[in-house]
Amino acid sequence: MKNIGMGTGRRKTAVARVFIREGNGKLLVNDQEASSYFATPEQVQVVRQPLMVTASDTKFDVVITVYGGGLNGQAGACSHGISRALAQIDLGNRVSLKANGLLTRDSRMVERKKYGQRSARRRFQFSKR
Repeated sequence: MKNIGMGTGRRKTAVARVFIREGNGKLLVNDQEASSYFATPEQVQVVRQPLMVTASDTKFDVVITVYGGGLNGQAGACSHGISRALAQIDLGNRVSLKANGLLTRDSRMVERKKYGQRSARRRFQFSKR
């Protein structure tokens, strides 16, 4: 089957490559059904949100390859990738996706650990005496 839309989604350290094909609403993540891949129904809901907003949850089959990060970050990356692919397919989708904040890349990342400190912001315990 031919891909009609592609998108790359990112969240924290997770990266999702999304391929959209014409079909009847199948959602595969790393060759598994989305409901069996993700641990909670909330994560599946996050992934399906762009399809629900554009009312195209039964029009397309979505195949996602995702790696890096944890399951929450991967769910966010999948959502971002699906949104980008749907915006590429039909420009009318872009308005509703943008209004729901689904095209915006969530740029929050883990702050790096600094030398001379225990973690990113936590200092070692200070003793006067």
